[in-house]
Amino acid sequence: MGRDVRTWMPWVTVLVDIILANVAFLIAYWLRYDRQLFRTVDPANNVPYSVYLPMMALLTGLLIVFNWREGSYDVRKGRPYYDDLYAMINATASAIMIMVVIVFFYRRLFYSRIIFIYAGLLIIVLLGLARAVRHLLLARFRAAGRGVDRVLIIGAGEAGRTVMRNMMAQPELGYRVVGFLDDDPIKSGTDIGPIRALGTLDALPEMVQEHAIDQVIITLPWQYHRKVVRLVAEAEQSGIRARVVPDLFQLSLGGVDVEAINGIPLISVKGSALTGFNRALKRAVDVVIAVTALVLIAPLWGLIALAIRLDSPGPILFRQERIGLNGKPFTLLKFRSMTADAEAQLDRLREQNEAAGPIFKIKEDPRRTRVGRFIRRTSLDELPQFINVLRGEMSMVGPRPGLASEVAQYQDWHRKRLEVVPGLTGLWQVSGRSQLTFDEMVMLDIYYAENWSLGMDLSIILRTIPQFIFGEGAY
Repeated sequence: MGRDVRTWMPWVTVLVDIILANVAFLIAYWLRYDRQLFRTVDPANNVPYSVYLPMMALLTGLLIVFNWREGSYDVRKGRPYYDDLYAMINATASAIMIMVVIVFFYRRLFYSRIIFIYAGLLIIVLLGLARAVRHLLLARFRAAGRGVDRVLIIGAGEAGRTVMRNMMAQPELGYRVVGFLDDDPIKSGTDIGPIRALGTLDALPEMVQEHAIDQVIITLPWQYHRKVVRLVAEAEQSGIRARVVPDLFQLSLGGVDVEAINGIPLISVKGSALTGFNRALKRAVDVVIAVTALVLIAPLWGLIALAIRLDSPGPILFRQERIGLNGKPFTLLKFRSMTADAEAQLDRLREQNEAAGPIFKIKEDPRRTRVGRFIRRTSLDELPQFINVLRGEMSMVGPRPGLASEVAQYQDWHRKRLEVVPGLTGLWQVSGRSQLTFDEMVMLDIYYAENWSLGMDLSIILRTIPQFIFGEGAY
């Protein structure tokens, strides 16, 4: 199946639409003529279903045409579900309106116009469910690396990294970033997490062939417009699609509002998503969840505290200075999962570090206690951080709070994650957790900061629950 999903899925969607449209019309006929919903049918106009078959065939054809025009069958677009749903509703409304007009002018009294309204509503429901199933299937295929477009990014500046982190954060959109090209000697030789540095811009034709690239996305600054024109031409000569991201006046791509007045685009800088009412709303949700959790898990706290006390000498709570919003330090609380002298042993263990970047992780850390192994695997060691949330030092959702020694090693672009209150869980946690490299984690953190919404927070919290239960990626 693999990458062929992009070939067969559109035709499967067309077939499913045809079947469901006919099922919807059959139900509409039953509601109108058998159940006589809302209005009774004059016995003289009570006709068999077969009379509607020509109209049903025409409606089905119109649905397919309008959905095709709306791009509903182009799975390479990588649109969110709600965009697909909106496109399908537009297509259905257009088809139904045409059918109602045709019946009105056809003037055959036995044809019911209401039946098309019923059919339209049922088609929206059934096709909406089908689109949801398709979206879930495509997300699974794409998360597994199947049916995706292999993308080459040109330019590793802010615009390029913005594109990278958006594609990494949303694998369901169907893009896999293979690597990037840049003429900067430092950038062209330094990988960004799993995204490989493949050389300079001159290597474009060679890299396209070598890595079977499907799309090239050019993210160079605006002053390189001549190079952009040349690169687009080279991509087209190689037989692949080239797209250009406008890095207008070096504005952050995640921080731009675009409006139009009679077709004239107006561009302005967008304020941070987590300011004003949004920040107050996020804080209110944090307080409600933290208070509720602290009350509900109070008995569990007692059991864990007793187990830690009986298992090994030392304090029940582990306190460590971490760096929070805007670089401000705070004391993070955890249940102690390691021996009391764990910090003193850190230097001798640094060579065993299994994490990339300025963080320290060992899967089989010898400093863990017996109880510590269990509470780390189940994330129970992090329960005291609800107190940090209540204090306002942390949020329920946000970037992982780093140590001062880690923050000191941050590159300039890493520091954008400090613009958001750190979280007990985050997009990084539900996207791979300990399996992520540091650069991948930062990209997801920045994506979260630029695209925050209450719905995203609730989604991340719900996705964290199975990880908490099964201990995925925890050590």
